[in-house]
Amino acid sequence: MTKKIGFIGVGNMGSAIISGLASRDDIQIHGTDPNSAKVYALSKQFGIVVQENAVDLAKVCDYILLAVKPQQAEPVVREIASKLDDSKCLVSICAGIKQSQYKEWVDNRCPVVRVMPNTPALVSEGVSAVCLDDDGLTDEMREFVPSLFEAVGQAHVLSEKQFDAFTGVIGSGPAYVFYFMDAMIESGVALGLTRQQATEMVKGLFLGSAKLASESEYSVTQLREMVTSPGGTTARALMHFDRQAMRGDIIDGVFECYLRSIELGEK
Repeated sequence: MTKKIGFIGVGNMGSAIISGLASRDDIQIHGTDPNSAKVYALSKQFGIVVQENAVDLAKVCDYILLAVKPQQAEPVVREIASKLDDSKCLVSICAGIKQSQYKEWVDNRCPVVRVMPNTPALVSEGVSAVCLDDDGLTDEMREFVPSLFEAVGQAHVLSEKQFDAFTGVIGSGPAYVFYFMDAMIESGVALGLTRQQATEMVKGLFLGSAKLASESEYSVTQLREMVTSPGGTTARALMHFDRQAMRGDIIDGVFECYLRSIELGEK
């Protein structure tokens, strides 16, 4: 049976998920957005069904995926609440809003799934946390929702209490990677490479290293050791990083992000 998936908001993340799902023949994708040009462009590209507003979308769809800015979430959810029931499922990718808040906004009319994707989902290489804590979810919903996010990368089922840890390590993780990449590029420039050369090389370095880590039978620790010859150049660099407590600084930074996520969730 074809399931109807409705996207309220088709910005960068919403349209990325739609792109990943477009080839599936077991779903029908609906969309609405204040910028109607975006919806009609996706309709032309992927054949999604255009809905004039969120209420019309909620009436006809089985799964309603909320992909708006966090500050817009409450008015939108309250607006569609009367059109929801226990046969439908609200799925939100809005950052920082707890599942219990959504349950209050929908007056407990339908089950809610909270999802946290990270930005590489924009290129179908994301890592998403999916919270299936709601007791109102059917077995079908529990199986189906993670499959939506597998269309743009990995989907990991986590309890909501694990979401702050996910934020510290994975949600904010791309920024840590880009920060290190930027430092590597600057190092290359300082050593005489052109900025274009350094940028292309560093991008290739990270892409290749990630692919090797993903496909190798060895752990990342073993892969690091394979590059580190005793008394060699790599060992010299890593010894410097260790003297500067770089590993500890990275771990401390992740914990700071984790603690800030907890603080924001309590507001």
